[in-house]
Amino acid sequence: MSDVKSDIEIARAANKQPIQDIGRKLDIPQDHLLPYGHDKAKIAAEFIKSLADREDGNLILVTAVNPTPAGEGKTTTTVGLGDGLNAIGKKAMICIREASLGPNFGMKGGAAGGGYAQIVPMEDMNLHFTGDFHAIGAAHNLLSAMIDNHIYWGNELEIDQRRITWRRVVDMNDRALRQITTSLGGVSNGFPAEAGFDITVASEVMAILCLANDAADLQKRLGDMIVAYRRDKTPVTCRDIAADGAMAVLLKDALQPNLVQTLENNPAFVHGGPFANIAHGCNSLIATRAALKLADYVVTEAGFGADLGAEKFLDIKCRKGGLKPKAVVLVATVRALKMNGGVAKDDLGTENVEAVKAGCANLGRHIENLKKFGIPVVVSINHFIKDTEAELQAVLDYAKETGAEDALIARHWADGSKGITNVAEAVVRVCESGKADYKPLYPDEMSLFEKIETIAKEIYRADGVTADDGIRRQLEEWEAAGHGNLPVCMAKTQYSFSTDPNRRGAPTGFTIPVREVRISAGAGFIVVICGEVMTMPGLPRKPAAETIRLNEKGQVEGLF
Repeated sequence: MSDVKSDIEIARAANKQPIQDIGRKLDIPQDHLLPYGHDKAKIAAEFIKSLADREDGNLILVTAVNPTPAGEGKTTTTVGLGDGLNAIGKKAMICIREASLGPNFGMKGGAAGGGYAQIVPMEDMNLHFTGDFHAIGAAHNLLSAMIDNHIYWGNELEIDQRRITWRRVVDMNDRALRQITTSLGGVSNGFPAEAGFDITVASEVMAILCLANDAADLQKRLGDMIVAYRRDKTPVTCRDIAADGAMAVLLKDALQPNLVQTLENNPAFVHGGPFANIAHGCNSLIATRAALKLADYVVTEAGFGADLGAEKFLDIKCRKGGLKPKAVVLVATVRALKMNGGVAKDDLGTENVEAVKAGCANLGRHIENLKKFGIPVVVSINHFIKDTEAELQAVLDYAKETGAEDALIARHWADGSKGITNVAEAVVRVCESGKADYKPLYPDEMSLFEKIETIAKEIYRADGVTADDGIRRQLEEWEAAGHGNLPVCMAKTQYSFSTDPNRRGAPTGFTIPVREVRISAGAGFIVVICGEVMTMPGLPRKPAAETIRLNEKGQVEGLF
């Protein structure tokens, strides 16, 4: 393409339809659409409840090889595939996460796809959208205030102030808030204490909103959250603080999925955004289930590469939500595979078939891993203009030899739906083949440490897991307290199968060190931290915020 437009230029030129027309494509009555302007709306809870007896459509997960600075295009492929399925005559929907403000003003950018495979309104989606994240932040911080207030007025629950585990949140990158001191200034301000902030997407409230079945389940899960411990180490819950009811009130609108559209006017739910590391990194269960009742094909994605995102989607979200995916689309790029094959980022523009073949070991391991869940895999190679025919052919040949149902080149970034109809047709064939037989990697009744070992050995291909006696005792105590049936949520680097981000490709001969374990009793999983995990990012030396402004027409400039 000679004149390549930016994502925001393409999005701004979109011929959007009124959101009522998008709702009509899904047979959603107008009085069940709660509009936020002309181009986005929430879906009423009573309408979602009325869908319960309908049959489910086909669920398709989009995941990717381990991410590299070269980029893989997972969200772009998710959006493009949804458009492609509609283009071949299927009734299809897309489900993705909402974007956090922090990365938008930092360096990562937005989360609405790219090129001619985008969801719009792009600026709104990447800014305040419908206010869901603000509601989550308000509910989370209300609980923080009520914990401090309880202690100030006598501490009837005998909370050990040194063992308050509930931190505050803000939806912004701000390293200065990682570790702070509160309640300075005298007796009337309470008892000075060490505290800190996480980014809103890391809140357990976010994870709960994305796994809750309905408003009643939401409040129950909020109440189950462990926020502190007494001196005798017994837990104090949100329900003990009596904050669960008020928090549920603040979240009642945020619980309803957001309906928007693609550039090609196809329907999409954009709802929720849990951290893809210490949480499960998927859009809300409510949105996914509703989409499966409204469409014949639903395309969704999971954060990071398949070793983290897909594993959590399949072992946590599908297990808890009763979902049974029919196909997995595994996204790869020649550029990313070259990096996994040892090529430096500055050298990616030069043909190097041998490096591509070496990097394909990463792709192959992901294919093998995904098949362990009983789901057939289609490899979609996200095309870049400098890819050569020899490099592309090397990936196609390798993917098919390694057990993929099909492998195809997708050009949706440049050509929209017509550039990915080949992948859409392959996905339909796989869904209709009846080959899918989803099963989680491990059973509920397996011990927590065995679950950790199973993921480490089966997915990461580690030799084993190391953990000190204190961590093992903590897991045993949670089992004794009735939490042994929970799945585990692994938190490690997304850049490698190992815990060393520099070990690309398909490394072997390593162990997984467990540094810490945490319980998310409301969300319903155990977080297993391997290495350093940053729950409050900082801004880069030159944050994107420096170039974001309004132009003379009142339009946003510099967001992309």
